[in-house]
Amino acid sequence: MDPIQRIQNLEQIKTLSDARRLAILQMLMVGPETLTSIGKILGEHPAQVRHHLKQLEAAGLVELVETRTIRGFVEKYYQAKAHAFIFNEMILPHHPGDTQETIVAAGSHDLALELLARSLAQEKRTERILTIPVGSLEGLIALRQGNAHLAGSHLKDGVSGEYNLSYVRHFFPDRSVTLFTLAYREQGLMVLPGNPKGIRGLQDLAREDVTLINRNPGSGTRVWLDRQLSESGIDMQRLRGYEREVRTHTQIAEAIQTGSADVGLGLQAAAQQYQLDFIPLFQERYDLVIPQEMLANQHLVRLLDYLQSGAFRRDANSLGGYDTAHSGDQIDPASKG
Repeated sequence: MDPIQRIQNLEQIKTLSDARRLAILQMLMVGPETLTSIGKILGEHPAQVRHHLKQLEAAGLVELVETRTIRGFVEKYYQAKAHAFIFNEMILPHHPGDTQETIVAAGSHDLALELLARSLAQEKRTERILTIPVGSLEGLIALRQGNAHLAGSHLKDGVSGEYNLSYVRHFFPDRSVTLFTLAYREQGLMVLPGNPKGIRGLQDLAREDVTLINRNPGSGTRVWLDRQLSESGIDMQRLRGYEREVRTHTQIAEAIQTGSADVGLGLQAAAQQYQLDFIPLFQERYDLVIPQEMLANQHLVRLLDYLQSGAFRRDANSLGGYDTAHSGDQIDPASKG
């Protein structure tokens, strides 16, 4: 299931012009359902549901994910192909009777932000946080286009050395936005336990016996790595595995743990989660970028309140490599940082 998918052709738009198909798609974004369960929830005959599902499947919006035989009957489970869809506006998950409002957080992948989302969900709050790991730059673009409520970013300006402010000023010259620090976090090189390849720093990425796993373009981690490689005179195109890209820190860690890569740049928390060795390289600030008008939204107010709570700080610090001393600090982009 992709984190986010763009509606790219006229047939998909035509398919979603039917309110019943749109309702089915939103339901399947919450989780897998069967013809029977969809029919019961929507009050539709299974034959009619089957017709709509075939239309959605043909348009590439949903897919069959499982088939079960229950008491002699075959039940097929369908699921949406993405957590969210974008065309003129984002389609968000919805289940009939669901009172939760979805807050869309697009941007850089972060384990503490995911933890925050899970914690709010466990407390059965009235908001659901949908985290979409598209990278810091794409997150700011999504926020600018109105396709997210907030963006997570950790982009360092190569000239001033400040985090996020110059990028926010560039993307929002005509809008008031506010930054709230999620946390400071440690990034470095993840390697197998015992560091069998003897990797010590970025220069080792150029070795012929070392295979890299890379982050996606536009992510703050990739921006930092490319800048460092360029300044060090390392030809990034000659690095083994440089072209292989993933969207999250946990995907980096998993690739190393399974042996499909020797090294990757990512969070200490991800290395700790996958029991990998970690070579620290730098600490960075990760901010949540929120439009000023959204600060009146009661759901975002509760999110920011929880961000400053002792419970969040304790849980985030336990992830490894996080410093929450400034979590919840407010930063004005109009300042000179």
